[in-house]
Amino acid sequence: MPLPDLTIPTLKITPWPDAVIDAVGHDPRSTYVETFWLGILGPSTTWLLRRLVTGLDRHPDGYDLPLAQTASALGLGNKGGRHSPFIRSLTRCCQFGAATFSGSTGLAVRRRLPPLTRAQIERLPSELQDQHRDWVETDLRTPSASMLRQRARRLALNLAELGNDLETIEHQLHRWRFHPALAREAALWARDRQREAASVTSYFPPPGGEAA
Repeated sequence: MPLPDLTIPTLKITPWPDAVIDAVGHDPRSTYVETFWLGILGPSTTWLLRRLVTGLDRHPDGYDLPLAQTASALGLGNKGGRHSPFIRSLTRCCQFGAATFSGSTGLAVRRRLPPLTRAQIERLPSELQDQHRDWVETDLRTPSASMLRQRARRLALNLAELGNDLETIEHQLHRWRFHPALAREAALWARDRQREAASVTSYFPPPGGEAA
C-alpha cells in the first residue's frame, strides 16, 4: 500500500462515503466499536479514528490534520518515519478499511465502521463472541430509526385526521413512548401533510364545488 509523503506538516482529511456501510455501520465512538473493534484495531488506531471522525463532524467537507500535533495529543511518537507508532496507526486504519490514502497528501476516512465479519468475530475471545451474538440478536429485535420514524409519522397523521391539534398529537406520541424529539418531528410532519392536502383540495374542488 503506497504511503503519502508523511514528512509534510499536515494531511488533508476528507470523508469516504459508502451508502451501505453508512447505513449499517457503527460510529467509531460507539459502544459497538469500543467493545468489539477495539481489540482488532488496537487502542491507538481506535483513538486516532475517533479523532479523525470528530474532525469530520466539525468540517464535513474536509480539513487539514496537523500530524506532529495530533501524534503528540494521542501520546504517540512521530519519530522513526514510516515505523513510528503514529504512522503505524494511520496505516492500520487503511489496512482494516476504515480509511484510504488519497494522493500524496490526503486521507479519505469512513465515518462509520462495518459490523465485524465472521472471521473477525471468530478471532475474538469467547466471552466477546457471546456478547457479540447477544448484541446482534438484540439489534434484530430493535426497530431501526427509520422504522420508528415511519411508525410515528403514520400514527401522527392518523391523529391529525381525527381532528387533534399539534400539542395533542405530540402528547399522545409521548404516551406511546416515542422519544420527545421524534414525537415533535412526527407531529409537525403530520400537520404539514394536512396543510398540503387542504391546499390541494381548495385548488382542485370536487365536481360541482367552488374553490375557496
